[in-house]
Amino acid sequence: MRVNIVMPKMGESINEGTIIKWHKKKGDKVQKDEIIFEISTDKVDTEIPSSEEGTLVEIKAFEQETVEVGEVVAVIETESDAASNADQEEQKSEEKVPSTKQVGGDLIDIPMPKMGESVMEGTIIKWYKKVGDNVESDETLFEISTDKVDTEVPSPVKGVLAEIITNENETVEVGEIVARIKSSTGISYGKIEDKKAEPQKETAVAAKEETTKKSSSTAEIYLDKPVSDRFYSPVVLNIARKENIPFDELERIGGSGVKGRLTKKDLFNYLEARKSGSVTKPRPTEYQSKPSQKETVKFEASETQTTSFGNIDVVPMDNIRSKIMEHMVKSRDTSVHVTAMIEVDMTQIHNYIERNKDTFQNNEGIKLTYMPFISYAAINALKQFPFVNASIEGNNILVKKFINLGIAVAVEPNGLIVPNIKNADERNIRGLAKAINQIGQKARNKGLSPDDISGGTFTITNYGVFGSLFGTPIINQPEVAILGVGTVTKKPVVVEVNGVDSIAIKPMMYLSLAHDHRLVDGMLGGRFLKAVKDTLENFDINLV
Repeated sequence: MRVNIVMPKMGESINEGTIIKWHKKKGDKVQKDEIIFEISTDKVDTEIPSSEEGTLVEIKAFEQETVEVGEVVAVIETESDAASNADQEEQKSEEKVPSTKQVGGDLIDIPMPKMGESVMEGTIIKWYKKVGDNVESDETLFEISTDKVDTEVPSPVKGVLAEIITNENETVEVGEIVARIKSSTGISYGKIEDKKAEPQKETAVAAKEETTKKSSSTAEIYLDKPVSDRFYSPVVLNIARKENIPFDELERIGGSGVKGRLTKKDLFNYLEARKSGSVTKPRPTEYQSKPSQKETVKFEASETQTTSFGNIDVVPMDNIRSKIMEHMVKSRDTSVHVTAMIEVDMTQIHNYIERNKDTFQNNEGIKLTYMPFISYAAINALKQFPFVNASIEGNNILVKKFINLGIAVAVEPNGLIVPNIKNADERNIRGLAKAINQIGQKARNKGLSPDDISGGTFTITNYGVFGSLFGTPIINQPEVAILGVGTVTKKPVVVEVNGVDSIAIKPMMYLSLAHDHRLVDGMLGGRFLKAVKDTLENFDINLV
């Protein structure tokens, strides 16, 4: 039986994922629950296990390719089906010509990868290997540029670079073969006879001539225009040609890409603004070309690593940071953020932790912190004020009768993931402590499942772990509130003893509630925070 492996849904608001690494190649045996590939979304980088035991017979989405949730990325043939077809495959192999697919065979075809749903072509800006060089699996082979991304493309197999079909600065369509590697591993159908190799060679030559023509026609869109020291992707040049944008005007349009590169989105935004009349002429930029002789625009290799301009380093965002940025901007533009703060006396809980932390560590094997107590107090408040545990869908309010508590986890070097404790209202302090520790470990070790980061109803973020007193967190969509936890610090506080004011040293903590004013107004937000404060300050230690 052939089993389709799809891009999993890694969160309620996640609609796509990027494959960042294949741990198996075509023809490899796969065990059930064995890791087969790794993906990146705006919420998580995680490894995806196989749902079946069998053989990986097809890879439909390659590394660095972004696909929608639910789209088939690979096919596994289960062992029962493979056994029944073994004899048939053996007979076919005698007549079959050697495979030149992405993985398997003596000669491995290296295609131009698809770098996004709307990307149809790419430009090779640098080859890191030359014909005859040895290539390791996952070693960088060449660098490409599209209107969405500049990236290095690794080799899928170990071997020797046998042929380069597409040269530097040539533009080819997605899926077109740019090189061939003679593999030192993989599946082989036997020797290639010279007679059968000839047509293949002729095809390769024809393909090279065709891509050269295609590249030349693209590069010569602005023939007889000044040379530019600014890089333009083929897609941007095509759009400019269709919209009749003169080259000097194109040079003055500000770009948001690396080193001021003009992206397709920048150009569309400019055209839209020009049509509406809000822009009469493009603003000057530091990337205008210098006066020069007239000739064809040349493509220049761009740096994907850190570059410097004087005292400024330009560091391209990695995929997960870029996705987090998009998610945060979406939340800002969706929710009407309001933040309320309250100060909490943590004396009772602080003293309990100090007295029992060693015993708890020995009995449970985990460290006792403030977080399970704060989570317990937040859950009680959510039960009292269910609209804080809701979401908005159109003109409807979806009030959840369950509490899936999200705990924000910082992941090195600069990622952030929000796994959920499902049905958190059914757990006591010890259960919450274990669950918080478990999801934290899973997040840092890339062990989260799609279920772990989907279906959240309310989130807690603990920026106090880094010493911050308070903050104004961004709501995790589609939720309507997020609780921020500050660090617990000892400070002088005015207390009343027998009707007399006095100064005492107490462990104090600030809590901040960022809430969506479309649903949670100031009164509801304030009452929620007061409920959390009352539970913490009057905590029943018998509940632990």
